[in-house]
Amino acid sequence: MGLEYARQLAGRGYDLILVSNRQEELDTAAKALRAQFPVHVIARFQNLSVPDAADNLFQWCTQKGIPDVLINNAGMFFFKELQTEDLEKAQAMVNLHIVTVTRMCILFGNAMKQRGSGYILNVSSMAARIPAPGITIYSATKAYLKSFGRSLSYELKPYGVSITTVCPAAIATPLYRLSEEKMRLGVRIGLINTPEWLVKRALRAMFRRRRVVSPGFMNVWLPPLIALLPGPLVAFIWKRIK
Repeated sequence: MGLEYARQLAGRGYDLILVSNRQEELDTAAKALRAQFPVHVIARFQNLSVPDAADNLFQWCTQKGIPDVLINNAGMFFFKELQTEDLEKAQAMVNLHIVTVTRMCILFGNAMKQRGSGYILNVSSMAARIPAPGITIYSATKAYLKSFGRSLSYELKPYGVSITTVCPAAIATPLYRLSEEKMRLGVRIGLINTPEWLVKRALRAMFRRRRVVSPGFMNVWLPPLIALLPGPLVAFIWKRIK
């Protein structure tokens, strides 16, 4: 999905800084974007799930110039009952979704505030509204992103800086590790949306300086439906699928 944000921003004429911990995919994406769009593209290989990632990236960007738009899209996902052997993955998710994004918003947001303009977009999830077994850390960190972004947006608004939090439902990306057949079926019946569809709506909301946007029909009916489920039924369903 990050690549799609890059494509659509490049299509609007924005120069790009791409940050990823996947060197080969990063270089391939940068090369393709340079060939497709008349914009300047910088590829930076960096692990954003370590505690000092935001500080290092900000210091590097101060030498290049603070961007007009910051997209916090990096994420990770796993579905299982939490065990002690999952502590490292859980910590990496907390770092990536909470620590890095929080520090990025404060560091870059303050620089944008001094300049008097800027856009920040944080990618949360429909799961922010659904405390759910199996994705316990994921849903909790995404709920934090929604609350944090919405609150900070009020602080930065007087200085010409906006924060938009996007809460998509299921998107056809490798994040969920579904087979191509299941992915295509989900898109065909409308349970899963494409990255192009989501990013178009997310950027439109960002440039309109909306605080929170939850695109997709599933965002309308699924969270309220799950909220109505009694606790014993949730426990029974989890017992059957885990």
